[in-house]
Order: sequence, then C-alpha cells, then structure tokens
Amino acid sequence: MVDPSPTPRHEPRSPTGQHGSGEAGSHRRARPERLSTTGERVFQCLSLGLVVFDGQMEIVQHNAASEFLVGGHRSIVEALNAATMEATYQDWAKILHEVMNHGRQQRFDQVVFRDDRGGERLLSLQCYPLPDPADGQVNGGVLVIEDVTLTVSLEKRLAVSERMAAVGKLAAKVAHELNNPLDGILRYLSLAQRAHESGAADKVADYLVRARSGLLRMTEIVRELVEFSRAGHTTFDDASINAIVEEAVKVMSDKAAQARVSIVCTLQERIPAVRGSNMFQVFCNLIKNAIDAMPDGGTLTITTRTTDREVLIRFEDTGIGLPQEIDRLFEPFFTTKPAGKGTGLGLAVCKDIVEKYNGKIVPERRPEGGTAFTIRVPLESCSPIREGERS
Repeated sequence: MVDPSPTPRHEPRSPTGQHGSGEAGSHRRARPERLSTTGERVFQCLSLGLVVFDGQMEIVQHNAASEFLVGGHRSIVEALNAATMEATYQDWAKILHEVMNHGRQQRFDQVVFRDDRGGERLLSLQCYPLPDPADGQVNGGVLVIEDVTLTVSLEKRLAVSERMAAVGKLAAKVAHELNNPLDGILRYLSLAQRAHESGAADKVADYLVRARSGLLRMTEIVRELVEFSRAGHTTFDDASINAIVEEAVKVMSDKAAQARVSIVCTLQERIPAVRGSNMFQVFCNLIKNAIDAMPDGGTLTITTRTTDREVLIRFEDTGIGLPQEIDRLFEPFFTTKPAGKGTGLGLAVCKDIVEKYNGKIVPERRPEGGTAFTIRVPLESCSPIREGERS
C-alpha cells in the first residue's frame, strides 16, 4: 500500500553537510555563486561610477566607471581631494563623515574634476550611508558618480540659443516700431521741402511739427528700451514700500486730476522696505496705465499689506478692463492703446523689475468691472523698517 503522506520538508544532509545530494544539490549550491557573479558583472557594467567605502574612508570596492576618479588611491577622501577643484567641497573627510553620522544622503552638483592631462569634467556626486543589516549602524557609504559635462554643456548651448532667439524676436519688433515713425518723419520732411520750393511757406511749419512728433515717438521708444535693458536693483538706500507708493501718487496726481481720476490709498503700517528706486518706476507706470484706462474718470485704489511670506501691493481701477489677449500683456511692444499713444514696453519693464526682486505681477479682471494688478514681493527680498523711518 502506498503511503499518502506528503514529502518531508527537510532533506537528509549529505556527508559534506549540504542539503540534498546528486545533481539537484549541485544546482542549489551553484545558484548563489551565479547570482554573486552576475551582481559583480552588473556592478562593473554600470555607466555610473560606484565606490563603496568603510567607516575609515578606505575604498572597499569600485567599478570601472569610477576608475578615473579613484585611480590608485586607497582612500575615497584622498581620491576626491586629489582630483576635485571645487572650493566648496574641499573638506571631503568632514563632509563624508557627516553623511555617515547623520545617516542621510547628500548630493554635490557640478563638482569640477581635473585629470592629469589638464582636462576637466563636471561631476554630480551623491553619497549614501551604508548601514549594517545586523544592527543598523552606519559603517560605511556608497558614492555614486555621474559625469554631467555633456548635459551641462548642452543646457548652456540651449540657453544661449533661446536667448538669441528672444533677442532676434525683440530686434524685429524694435525695427518695426521704429520704422513706422521714421517713415512718417521722412514723408513729412519731403512734404516740407516741396512746400518750401513751391512757396507754400504756411504748410512748412505744420509738416515740421508732424516730423518732430515722430522723432519724439522714436525717442520715447529708445528711452523705454534702455530702461528695459537696465531693469534691476539700483544702488540707492532702502525705502519703505509705502513711501514709494506715496511718492508715485504725488508725482502722478496732476495727470490724475486732469483725467478726473481719484486715487485712494489704504496702506498697512510697518510695511517692509526694498532696495533701489526701480519700484517707484513700476508704481508710476501702473498708476499711469490705470488713469489711461479711465478716459471718463473713475477711481484707482492702491492697497498694501503683508502676509506670512510676502508683501502685496494692489492697484485696482474702475476702467475699461483687460483685453482678451491677457496672456500677451507683458510682451514687449504689445499695447491696446491707440497708435502713437503707447510703446507697449511699460508692463514689460515692470515685469522685469519685479522679477529682479523674485516677485510676480499678476493681472486680473475685477468682477465689478475694471482691472487689478497685484505685485507680490517675497519678504526675504525686502528689508525691515528701521526705527524712526516713515512707513
């Protein structure tokens, strides 16, 4: 009678102490060895450099991709100190010990490596702590080495290409904007010359006035282009944002009165300061745009306040509102004003200045009609109000 009981879980030991016998046993004994060999082959074939080191920074193992850095060095610290030129990471012993002591990985970007022949590479290094599986204590680490020279070079070339494309596009717009008034100037000067030759002296003065208007238009465009190229921090002392708002309102008050526009300011006390006078230019331009958007009069409300992270300066008008092409507002030379009434550079300059403070300028349509522009400046880009300073 056949015994129906299942096959025993434990096999008898062979005389050598190994489980099983014969061919099946040899397969089981060979499998771990094959895995170890395969792991070693994978380790050596990786395109990323890998260096394993112990608690004394001695190199335990490294693959072929890291040979250029490790060379004949026994210590990973010696290898890094000998080959890397980045001053920020000179104390490699301290840095790597901190990685192991804190048990946290750390990344080092664009480290300059120089070889014996004077060639340079940019490396991205990442160090991982290596804990002992038995007790979890970190007793070494792994350094991953990636050569990013080609990647960084391509990124720089792409950035240059993008800048050149932007410059070319801007140059085409500048040529177009300057060509229109220049064409008018030439036409009116030709008419003035003909009028003078034909004895129509009464028309000469009118043609010259029109030519002068075109020249003033060109001067305005060039001036705003210069401002656009220079937009950034100036060397003036810090000034309270509230004080800059008040000064801008004062400067624009006559223009507002002529347009029957009331300006209402609600300014929070103890608003931080900003370095430079360029924010004054931004505020003046936004006030001017708001006034132009209210040809029949209206109200411009300016408020300032702080949050936990930023300063908000808001300009709200009761004017005609934003155009449909709201996403083009900050493009150079884009304007909704009649021909000859605006260069389309004002908001582009404002955006560039605000971004120099790591801030943003956000347009929106007001539900009740009109437009709101909110300038958001991070607190870290501001300076605190000093005692005795007007806020």
